[in-house]
Amino acid sequence: MSTLSISKEELKQLYDKDFPLWAEINLELLKEKLYDMVDWENLLEEIEDMGLRHLESCISYLAIILEHMYKLDHFKNIAGGEKAGNGWIKSIKNARGRIELLFDRYPSLRSKLPQELQNAWKEARQNLIEWLRDNDIDEEKFNIPKSCPYTYEEAMS
Repeated sequence: MSTLSISKEELKQLYDKDFPLWAEINLELLKEKLYDMVDWENLLEEIEDMGLRHLESCISYLAIILEHMYKLDHFKNIAGGEKAGNGWIKSIKNARGRIELLFDRYPSLRSKLPQELQNAWKEARQNLIEWLRDNDIDEEKFNIPKSCPYTYEEAMS
């Protein structure tokens, strides 16, 4: 498919049908400075998603930290005592290390992640509820809070 023979509408349809070809054609259009042919709507959305991808990774690691901090504080005795606690501590340290690596690579994330504490807690809370169910523990008995019980500083230190 020649870049010059594709209509703007056909290009927009390619976004869902053949993403790699869509990206290739848009790149060619940009290189040729044929800006009026570019699928700007989807291109801008993709750029925004690219910027969020690494922040979402940080949020997932922060969720692991929060989940395992909560388990240490509330479920250590239920889940096998010291042995379970050691695994959670190791997981917390590993997740903090991963976040620091992402901060080194993408410094702007350092100021963005603290604002995502509640989003990370939502993920952690869901993981905790699923963990309780998987271990046949009555989730209603524990009433896991909807708001994060930890500060960002507590999670990261």
